[in-house]
Amino acid sequence: MRTLTARRTAAVALTAAASVVALAGPAFAHVTVNPGSAAQGGYTAVDFRVPNESDTASTVKLEVNLPLDHPLASVRTLPLPGWSAAVEKSKLDKPIKVHGSDVTEAVSKITWTADAGTKIAPGQFQEFRLSLGPLPTDADSMEFKALQTYDNGDVVRWIDESKDGQPEPAHPAPVLKLTKAAAGDGHGVTASPAAGAHGDSSDHAAAAAGDGKSSDDTARTLGVIGIVVGVIGTAVGVLGLRRRNSGSAS
Repeated sequence: MRTLTARRTAAVALTAAASVVALAGPAFAHVTVNPGSAAQGGYTAVDFRVPNESDTASTVKLEVNLPLDHPLASVRTLPLPGWSAAVEKSKLDKPIKVHGSDVTEAVSKITWTADAGTKIAPGQFQEFRLSLGPLPTDADSMEFKALQTYDNGDVVRWIDESKDGQPEPAHPAPVLKLTKAAAGDGHGVTASPAAGAHGDSSDHAAAAAGDGKSSDDTARTLGVIGIVVGVIGTAVGVLGLRRRNSGSAS
């Protein structure tokens, strides 16, 4: 009877550990913007990080929609070997003023399509870089709805809005947080200006921010592993104690 109880306890613990892993896994598999923040009014370089979530299919296309409620006058793609980028522009209902000139159209969508023989295979990810600016000064975030297409025809729509105080949706849209520009910055340019437009320092700043994101992901992963190991250790300890008590009783 004690042996049966111990086995049940161990099974419950292992099931709990598996649940922790299952719940933690999807949090690391979203399409995201990296770094996740930039200064209002400035220019920045960002990567759209796209993990392949399927075990059997590969990602062959990414569509990123840029918000036209806060249009960006300058949007440039960084060439990526094996991928072709198509840029679409839309007419603005109301022109915006940039550096004293009227801008009447802005980039509304960018589509990256894999060339023959190129793909994001299971267990892999890819980053698609853009330079953006000037960022709006009257918003605290920008949402970029994205569509991820697999070679089996499946399309994952990363378009759900994340709201403070509510559980994260299944497929949240990538979000770039906007912060107040540093005091004394007359041009409103961020610490990571647009690649190729404002100097090479953008690569270093963006890389540093990306390293911070990677460190955060690593910490979360290690935390999950620690929880799993702790649960399994507890189960093993209970099983050993049951066996010891059973031996003492005999």
